[in-house]
Amino acid sequence: MQWTGKLLGGFFGFWLGGLLGAMLGIFIGHQFDKGMLNLPRNGFNFLNSINRERIQSAFFNATFSVMGRLAKADGHVTQAEIRIAEHVMAQMDLSPDMRQAAIDLFNEGKSETFPLEDIIQEFKTACHGQANLIRMFLEIQIQAAYADGELHAAEDRLLLQICAWLEVSEFEYRRLERMIRAEYASASQRQQASSTPSMTPEDAYAILGVSSESTDADIKKAYRRLLSQHHPDKLVSKGLPEEMMKIAAQKTHEIKQAYELIKHR
Repeated sequence: MQWTGKLLGGFFGFWLGGLLGAMLGIFIGHQFDKGMLNLPRNGFNFLNSINRERIQSAFFNATFSVMGRLAKADGHVTQAEIRIAEHVMAQMDLSPDMRQAAIDLFNEGKSETFPLEDIIQEFKTACHGQANLIRMFLEIQIQAAYADGELHAAEDRLLLQICAWLEVSEFEYRRLERMIRAEYASASQRQQASSTPSMTPEDAYAILGVSSESTDADIKKAYRRLLSQHHPDKLVSKGLPEEMMKIAAQKTHEIKQAYELIKHR
């Protein structure tokens, strides 16, 4: 196992930014070590690799710290909100060090002095405004907000503010919120009796962002667009942390399930 990157990243990160800097340094070092292990014979573009690792670090940092801020938005953190954060960590199959870093970031986000706008701006700058990465980040946050079964007014206001900083329109935010709400309803149904359908037609239309009045051509267009936006390999190539591929894969599964249900309606 490669440890050089983690050790150096943790040391310099702590020196430059204390505990939070050390956690980010460990994450960057972890990505560097993986890159060294998977170095192709014909070499790789070093600058692109560094840029991708910078995006991955910013995405990881923002994901869990903002999740902590959202959990605290309505005044108290519920067990459901803690479970959704743990669920995301489990999906990512994090190493013990990375899992602890995610927990520390979540707790940092709950702090009254947490610099939310600074973290969002760092994330936005790092990912160069790439729409698919920003959309994936927002979907994860909205999903976390629905952890206790509803989107509270305080969470909704905070998400709208985050969208404003990321230059995402309220129209796009509402579309994403409807999609996540439908996915949440579908997941809840799967936990009920086996006689209950896993996804309703209404949920399927909401997930694809279309309506029962949409034409077959429009439905297919929306389906293909969403598949492209959530393609795990494409997202990772743009800077999504590789550990989050499973989350993107689950999104594509929901999209495919919704399309199949509508197609055979």
